[in-house]
Amino acid sequence: MSKVIFTIIGLLAAISLKAQEKWIIKSEYLAQPDTILVFKPKAYNKTEKFPLVYLLHGYSENYKQWSQTTDLQKMADQYGFIIVTPDGFTSYYINSPINKGSQYEDFFFKELVPKVHHSFNIDDKNIFISGLSMGGYGALRYFILHPDYFNTAGSTSGALEIDYLNFQKVSQQFWQNNRMPEDLTKKLGNPKTTNWNQFSISTLLKQHPDFKRAFIFDCGTEDILYSNSISLKQQTESLKIPVTFISQPGDHNTEYWSRSIEHHFVYFQQHLIR
Repeated sequence: MSKVIFTIIGLLAAISLKAQEKWIIKSEYLAQPDTILVFKPKAYNKTEKFPLVYLLHGYSENYKQWSQTTDLQKMADQYGFIIVTPDGFTSYYINSPINKGSQYEDFFFKELVPKVHHSFNIDDKNIFISGLSMGGYGALRYFILHPDYFNTAGSTSGALEIDYLNFQKVSQQFWQNNRMPEDLTKKLGNPKTTNWNQFSISTLLKQHPDFKRAFIFDCGTEDILYSNSISLKQQTESLKIPVTFISQPGDHNTEYWSRSIEHHFVYFQQHLIR
């Protein structure tokens, strides 16, 4: 009897392991290989098409942040979504105008996206993206610039305004140094000679006046970046963009994100195109 039990346990462990994949992609657009975790729902099969969610991590973190924040396999099983969590390094998910080894947007759309679609049966009508902090910025950036690819998007505690003084303040609060603006200087250029604000979500929306797509974003009221979300809420209201904004108690931390991301998955599920 025990042999049978151990055999079943081993089989279940193998199935569970198979539901999660780890990729390492050597990219022509990045100075180092990118590591990606993929979570497939237990119902995944090759005869049906499945919705897809990209989750982008925050500054100073990596591809494991989301899987360490919440149970992504449980989320994939519950909502029936394939979940992909790439490593964004400190790239802010943009193509650096000065660093040839940090062309992240090209990596994402020219290498990662094709591999995802080649590897799985993806429902092209239902592709979503979300992220926290730096990843929240990246998610909305990609949605605004590539609206035909995504159904909708989300941002939680988004670092939405690319501003040197603001990032200096954030960096001092979390690390007691200027690591964040120094990293961005290597990606964007000297803030004294380069207009960092050209990369802000508010600027992207001004540059794309026809963008009227719905999305969700939220931020904790004690978060140092709360003002970024309030400004975006006011801008989307003036532009008549039908967003869902959630303001709730919370700070810029894992405890908040483990709760907030659930709202995004519910929102994505409600926006599935059948």
